[in-house]
Amino acid sequence: MTQPSGAASAAPDADALVIAGVSHRFGRVTALDDVSFTVPKGAFCALLGVNGAGKTTLFSLICRLYDSTSGRIVVAGHDARRAPGKALARLGVVFQSRALDGDLTLAQNLAYHAALHGMGGRVARVRAGEVLELVGLSEKSGARVSTLSGGQQRRAEVARALLHGPELLLLDEATAGLDIRARAELLALIRRLISDEGVSVLLATHIFEEVAPQDHVVILHRGRVLADTTAEALASGGDLGAAFLAMTGAQA
Repeated sequence: MTQPSGAASAAPDADALVIAGVSHRFGRVTALDDVSFTVPKGAFCALLGVNGAGKTTLFSLICRLYDSTSGRIVVAGHDARRAPGKALARLGVVFQSRALDGDLTLAQNLAYHAALHGMGGRVARVRAGEVLELVGLSEKSGARVSTLSGGQQRRAEVARALLHGPELLLLDEATAGLDIRARAELLALIRRLISDEGVSVLLATHIFEEVAPQDHVVILHRGRVLADTTAEALASGGDLGAAFLAMTGAQA
């Protein structure tokens, strides 16, 4: 991926993300229990789980919104607890809740977020143009975010997350609320970023249709990892959704 001036680089040949023995509690409630898995560099990984499985809690730990009770989180070779600045510099995040101001133009939003990453005016403008081209929104630069369609707003969120040239994108239910066409366009964009730009992706979802047979899949259920394999191996030639329901006992 084209890096903005001054962007931090990943440790050579490091995995994009390593989660090792991570646990977290909210009072007496165990949200995550000894969670471990790895997202290799340049890979797509789907984190599957129903609501309440612990997906958002795990993302919050990776982003240092919380500190894990135990275990290690390593982003592009940098320990999130020991070197949080270096780890966070390599992360781009799209949460379910919107991070863009609907009353501002897309360009104004990107300029604001670029400033948060320490980018000056000219560098920020150039970088904003690059990421808008990547997500197919160059012609919408001057449009207010509130006037964009749901799918366009989601692609704008991806553009924001790419501003500082991260190695790893975290996408938390990024397709929630989108129609079938917008969801397909967003997923196609995400896969292009992996193949063309070398970005690694961890996508938290409960929509089985978003997962391809060759994709790396981690099933998280009630805070524990039940499977860490490919979708094809998990389904064993059958339906991924059926395999998930059989494994978790969750209701369809």
